Amino acid sequence: MIVTFISQCEKKALKRTRRVLDAFANRIGDNTWQTVITEEGLLAVKKLLRQTATKNTAVSCHWVRSRRHSQLLWIVGNRSCFNELGYVAVNRTKNNLRHNEWENDWHYLPLIKALTAMAALLHDWGKATKLFQNKLKNSSKLADPLRHEWISCLLFKALVVSSGDVHTDEGWLDLFINQTWEEKKLTQAVATWEEEDNLDQLPLMAQWIIWLILTHHRLLVPNSIDNLDAVTECFINNKLKNIGKLLSKTNASWGYRNCSRTEKDLKECQKFAEGLLKSSNEWTKELKKWAVRLKEQIEFAKKVDENGCWRVILHHARLCLMLGDHYYSSLDRDEEWATTKPPLLFANTCYFVDTEAKKTELKLKQYLDEHLVGVAKQAIKTTQKLDTLSKRMSRAQDETLRKLKEKSIGDYAWQDKAVQEINRLFEKEKDSPLLGSGFIVNMASTGTGKTLTNAKVMRALSPDGKSLRYVLAVGLRTLTLQTGDMYRTDIGLSKKDLAVVIGSKAVQELHELNKQDSSKEENKEQQTEINPREQDDQEQQGSESLDSLLDNELYYDGSDDDDQPFLNNLFPSDQKEKRNQSFLRSPVLVCTIDQMMAATETCRGGKYILPCLRLLSSDLVIDEVDDFGAKDLVAIARLVHLAGMLGRKVMISSATIPPALAEGFFNAYQRGWSLYCAFKKLAPDQSNIATIWIDEFNTQAQWIDIRASSAEKVEQYRKQHKDFVKKRVAILSKQPQKRRGYIVSCERALQVKDCDKKEETYFSLIKEEIMQLHKNHHMEDQKSGKKISFGVVRMANVDPCVRLAKYLLENKEWPEDIAPYVMAYHSRQILALRNEQEKHLDKVLNRKQKKSTPFPISELIENNKVLKDRVEKAKDKTDVIFILVATPVEEVGRDHDFDWAVVEPSSYRSIIQIAGRVLRHRPVLENINRPPNIALMDYNLKGLKLKEKEKSKLKEKELPFSRPGFESKTCFLEYNELNKIIDVDVISQGINAIPRIQSSETLNYGEKVIKKLADLEHITLKNELLNDKEGAESLNGYIEECWFLTALPQYFYRFREGEPNLQLFVETDGETEPKFCEKDKKGEYIPQGDFLRIEWNDELSMVERSRLWLARDYRRILTAIESKQQGEGQSDDDRAVEIKKLSHRYGELIITHRSKKTVYYEQLGWTKVKKDKEGM
Repeated sequence: MIVTFISQCEKKALKRTRRVLDAFANRIGDNTWQTVITEEGLLAVKKLLRQTATKNTAVSCHWVRSRRHSQLLWIVGNRSCFNELGYVAVNRTKNNLRHNEWENDWHYLPLIKALTAMAALLHDWGKATKLFQNKLKNSSKLADPLRHEWISCLLFKALVVSSGDVHTDEGWLDLFINQTWEEKKLTQAVATWEEEDNLDQLPLMAQWIIWLILTHHRLLVPNSIDNLDAVTECFINNKLKNIGKLLSKTNASWGYRNCSRTEKDLKECQKFAEGLLKSSNEWTKELKKWAVRLKEQIEFAKKVDENGCWRVILHHARLCLMLGDHYYSSLDRDEEWATTKPPLLFANTCYFVDTEAKKTELKLKQYLDEHLVGVAKQAIKTTQKLDTLSKRMSRAQDETLRKLKEKSIGDYAWQDKAVQEINRLFEKEKDSPLLGSGFIVNMASTGTGKTLTNAKVMRALSPDGKSLRYVLAVGLRTLTLQTGDMYRTDIGLSKKDLAVVIGSKAVQELHELNKQDSSKEENKEQQTEINPREQDDQEQQGSESLDSLLDNELYYDGSDDDDQPFLNNLFPSDQKEKRNQSFLRSPVLVCTIDQMMAATETCRGGKYILPCLRLLSSDLVIDEVDDFGAKDLVAIARLVHLAGMLGRKVMISSATIPPALAEGFFNAYQRGWSLYCAFKKLAPDQSNIATIWIDEFNTQAQWIDIRASSAEKVEQYRKQHKDFVKKRVAILSKQPQKRRGYIVSCERALQVKDCDKKEETYFSLIKEEIMQLHKNHHMEDQKSGKKISFGVVRMANVDPCVRLAKYLLENKEWPEDIAPYVMAYHSRQILALRNEQEKHLDKVLNRKQKKSTPFPISELIENNKVLKDRVEKAKDKTDVIFILVATPVEEVGRDHDFDWAVVEPSSYRSIIQIAGRVLRHRPVLENINRPPNIALMDYNLKGLKLKEKEKSKLKEKELPFSRPGFESKTCFLEYNELNKIIDVDVISQGINAIPRIQSSETLNYGEKVIKKLADLEHITLKNELLNDKEGAESLNGYIEECWFLTALPQYFYRFREGEPNLQLFVETDGETEPKFCEKDKKGEYIPQGDFLRIEWNDELSMVERSRLWLARDYRRILTAIESKQQGEGQSDDDRAVEIKKLSHRYGELIITHRSKKTVYYEQLGWTKVKKDKEGM
């Protein structure tokens, strides 16, 4: 290819770029080069230029396509030196052409800055107490009887009261301006504080500042919240109209009082031996300066209180305050700080390493007034970058999205039709702020190219219609790297344009090892070691703001200072903080939804900062959104609301989205968008919401009028969504049905009274169905003549999954002509063993092929060593059955294709999801009269074992169709038998998504006892997402009322609520029996197997070992990885040390806390031990 390079570099950057370009191309002008070069050579040039790039670098590269046409390929450095086509400006001016009065849409930025500055100057004022100062000097770890945030607020309230005017903000502001406030009055007010005192009777802006001070470490929540029954009456159906009402309820018991300390300690916490900093010239000067500016904003404050966008303002102010605190707390003391006369007040401490004494000790760090002023100045810097963060972050440009611009053909042509329909919708609004709104639903079927469509649609909806910047949130961390690979291959995103957040470095390394094995290529890149990090007790240091903002590892290869050097001013300069910048910098970010949920679900600490900053500039795509339970969906709706409030577009993607989910999320989005419009002062005719529906058959795009009431907007959306789904159902119902089901009677198991024998009988019924389904749906291996099938048995929970797999392995009643091979698949497995398992399953359960050819089972068996070995060992058998016993992890994100399935039901969604794994890759062009290929058990295990008892008297976890499932104490099924709660005729004709995406017209949403399983899900979702309830426990209370100012909504509806997890590491040196260890704060691995009562079991009988589908050996896997990394020639002792290190890396095991004895079966995973049945 012929390329031309144009340099607009300045100063030293010009010399550096000339050296690089002169080495590769011919200079045809002072700043122009041209050459013939390969694509690999061009990538090398780009990489070298990026390595030396500074703010003065600006180089464009043009591909000369013909005599008349050239194409811009990329720009390195300052993009503002070129336009979107790579052309250079012919003239420049230094005159200020920006008219802030109408071009700058951050109208309330002065108010945000003033509030942030004032809150920052007062946020740690309460650290001036005698007790806190003694705590720092004595390195005490004891919690304060009253937290410093509360004391700061007491001081501030006392100052407001001392002004004599508690109804307006002018009074207390004048005290700061004139510096006439008296320390004595403030300290006396704190000294006379009573337990029941609250923070009411304050003017508007004082209330906002009080809330910012109170929440700069944690959101408000009562100490008694762990006993929800005790506090529920206070918050259910209790409307919270404004922040003043909240503060009237708030006292020290809302997370700020520690009753374990003595009365003497409490008195020490109310004394100020060294005063309140009034003698600090710098601090009082800053207070005066920002009090003047805040006073100028009083009228604006009244306006935003009326239109509701004060919510947006407080969000930005808290974000900037906490980020400023995080940054400044990481710095050393300013040695030139001119503070008050000795004795001095301090804000925090830091660890000091004494190399001579070989010990680490705490020492005093920043002065209190220095810290307050420093945090304020840093927080202001952050507020000044809000506009830049929202509009000027880097995007994946059109020149790097060549694959995305290519025309889709064949079965994927619908993708381009969807983009054309969206372009038509926006054709008349090219210069309108309307381009900011967008709520998109993608309901295309599995295998039709949803992932690529999402990217094409987000590109079409970008401001210029040619670039990408969004977050893709997936459900499982194991999917992030797979999705990242897909984005690089299918969309063509470069490493610079894509970042992937992963659970740990070990996950990435195992992923890379898998890719090496599949491609048989040697990876020459050196693996990096993760050194144990010492986790400081930040509260002991007096600075909880030092906590890390991003716990997970991030895989990103972009330049650290490319395009956004201002990010260096927002985060500390250490390497750990580079991840924070990369999280924001990358145009496309792939992560688990948990990472983004931190934006709304973080109740304590600064983990919400990065996802909130990311949402300022990135649209949000949530993949497989319906894979979550009802309570999780309420939490996700809070995130959707925030995205709307920040002016971002939201896309939800899944083939099985229920109407209540789409409507509930739209309701949350439109309410957030309304706040954004008020914040940006958008005219009503410029703020309508673009609503778009997409599937492989149709694309529907409409505007929703923002001027309508919330109820009217939701009703408009409901009608449009209903019309779209109606069209989809009409087409789906005419398609050939791949999957047909039948119900398996459990009458035999019901007759058994003993609980253990009842379960064993249930397992025997499953075994019988396995054999029947294999008989009806096997494939014949032409080489061996054997009948072979691959099937999945879906169990609702981990423990019965392990017990069923164990039963199938040891059962002696298998017919002599059948060779069963069994594998258990669930989440409670060692990382390295689960990785080995998933690597194998992804290979052998891939049935993707051309439509015209039958699936070559013989070729699959011949090319896979494990399968070939199993078939050969069954030489005297006629039938070979490969059985995967799996929990719901198989339903989410696994791209596997089975011949048949047996299902323990827990929800209609679970039936549809597991059915989607049957014949997933193999096309069916017409209805074939074959026996059903999915067996549905009439009962699940919980329902089978349930004693005769009214459901209303059961605990929620005892309900048969809960955890997983949608049954609750307020909404449950009338029957436990599947044949009574599901339409048997419908599933016998075909199992598809229709009952999930279309609800019955006759549903009674007020019913408590439900007759049909599909109806249960529709009613539950509507009751949770679209109710009009008031109070902290409702979604409406979060998005309409002021409960968002507290952590109560998150406590009532926690995201991924369940048993608390415990992270263990299974340690071994390759020879000794593995030990279950916990990693302490010093990074050491402490054996905890005896304490936790976990037993390691790798013993198998000959029969059981012969029936393993995939035999895995933990120690052998670690030894193999060690050999790859270290090679041969090591001593046995060195090898043992390296293997132990690898076990700390790849031996992660996540379990739940249990008081009973548990066992880890090497082949089956972790489970509890049943009574009198230990071992295997």
